[in-house]
Amino acid sequence: MNIDAAFWVAVSFFIFIGGLVYLKVPTKINEMLEAKLTGIKNEVDNAEKLKDESKNLLNEYENKLNEATKEVKNIIALAKKESEKNIVTNTEKFYQLIENRKKTANEKIQQMKNDSLKDIKNTSIKIAIESVTNLLKNSIDKSKLEPLFKESLKEAKNTIKKSTI
Repeated sequence: MNIDAAFWVAVSFFIFIGGLVYLKVPTKINEMLEAKLTGIKNEVDNAEKLKDESKNLLNEYENKLNEATKEVKNIIALAKKESEKNIVTNTEKFYQLIENRKKTANEKIQQMKNDSLKDIKNTSIKIAIESVTNLLKNSIDKSKLEPLFKESLKEAKNTIKKSTI
C-alpha cells in the first residue's frame, strides 16, 4: 500500500478537527461569539433606550419651549395693553390738568377784570367828590352853586349806575 502525502494531510486534518472537538473549541468559540453578540445586543438595546429617552427629552423641551414662547407672547401682549392703558390715562390726566389751568387762568382774568372795574369805580367816585368839593370851595355865588351841585350829583349817580351794570 502506497500512502501518499494527501492521505497524511487528510489524516492530520481529521486529527486536528477531532482535537478541536475533543477540547470543545467550537463550543468555546460559540460561547465567545454569543457573549459578544449578547454584549452587542445590550449595547444596541441601551442605544435604543438612550434614543427613546433623548426623543422624550427633546419632545419635553420642545413643549417647554412652546409654552415659554406662548407665555412670552402673553406677557408682551399684556405689557402692550398696560402701556396703552397708561398712555391713555396719562393723556387724560394731562388734558384735565390743562383744562384746570385754563379754568384757573380764566377765573384769575375775570377776578382781575372785576378788581379793575372796582378800582375804576372808586377812582371815579373820588374824582367826582373832589370836583364837587372844589366847586363848593371855589364858588362864591350859592344860587349858581345849587344847580351845579344837583347836576354833578345826577352825573355821579348815573356814572355809578352804569358802572354797576
